Amino acid sequence: MVVESKPFAVGRVWGAGVTLPIGLLTMDGAAEWDAFVRRSTGWTHFHLSGWRDVIQEVHGHECLYLEARDSAGALEGVLPLVRVRSLIFGHYLVSMPFLNHGGPLGSDSAVRALASEASQRAERDGVNLLEFRSRRPLPLDLPVSHRKVGVVLDIPVGDPTALFKRLDGKLRSQVRKPQKEGVEVRFGLDQVDAFFAVFSRHMRDLGTPTQPHAFFASIARRFSADVWIGVAYYCGTPIAAGYGFRWDSEFEITWASALRSHARLAPNMGLYWAFLERCANEGVRTFNFGRSTPGAGTHKFKLQWGGRDETLWWYGVSKGDEPAATPSPGAGAFSWGPAIWQRLPLAAANLIGPQVVRFIP
Repeated sequence: MVVESKPFAVGRVWGAGVTLPIGLLTMDGAAEWDAFVRRSTGWTHFHLSGWRDVIQEVHGHECLYLEARDSAGALEGVLPLVRVRSLIFGHYLVSMPFLNHGGPLGSDSAVRALASEASQRAERDGVNLLEFRSRRPLPLDLPVSHRKVGVVLDIPVGDPTALFKRLDGKLRSQVRKPQKEGVEVRFGLDQVDAFFAVFSRHMRDLGTPTQPHAFFASIARRFSADVWIGVAYYCGTPIAAGYGFRWDSEFEITWASALRSHARLAPNMGLYWAFLERCANEGVRTFNFGRSTPGAGTHKFKLQWGGRDETLWWYGVSKGDEPAATPSPGAGAFSWGPAIWQRLPLAAANLIGPQVVRFIP
């Protein structure tokens, strides 16, 4: 096995009796990459090439979008990989950081070749953790973590009434409450500012640094056909908001928040129902609530809608005896962080937060 040490050189990884050239996605190769992703088993929106542009533009991280090709030069596998490195939190190679899914796609031999190439890069570069956030089992002999779980719900296509009737009586009452109180949900790409106003305040109140406004604005520009942004308003003020993606016959609500100051109105219930209703009306078959820690409050919230758990397969290789997990600003040596963060003025949290969270994949 021979792999060139030059950072953008093509290496050759052997597996299953064939040679698979491993290279990097080129500037003019995005269409081929995306076409391959869309026909691959287990693909998600976060495998698309446009995420490379978003992460490079907003966070400045190095994106190593690896390709495996067959003997004829056709794509046989892809791996979107991002390097996240800081003196405080460490050095990581993750597919995909800040998101719920990633990991290699393609034939078994291509997946193994891509993982081998990534592992060699991680070892050579002294990476603390290499992590593939896969949605399905992969043909890899690597440690796997199920510390996060997804929740998905089957949607009756074209029939939101049938979906509503599937909810238990208590949940239907909670959905109706914000509607009766005059809470209105608006969808559109023009809701980025309102979404961020809710999301950033909610994150500050949780004691967690926020992604920057530029991150959500860049995503909306890059994926305007796929992004759904919904905001719940009360008397003209945004009080709950969600941001997600449609791909294939699925929709994932990736970020959602509600202001504690308006909890009595249950705006989050009205917001989620608005997304679910839209999915039913627009032919979406699967509603993905995103990832949760098993047993946590958010996990229970998602299950109450009638969803089912979906095991996530996060493969990781760590250096030495280090924990095989990405860092948390509220764990270990940083456990004091949330209590302090909650006391910051919102403007300060929104200014400092993005400089911190960009290094927490």
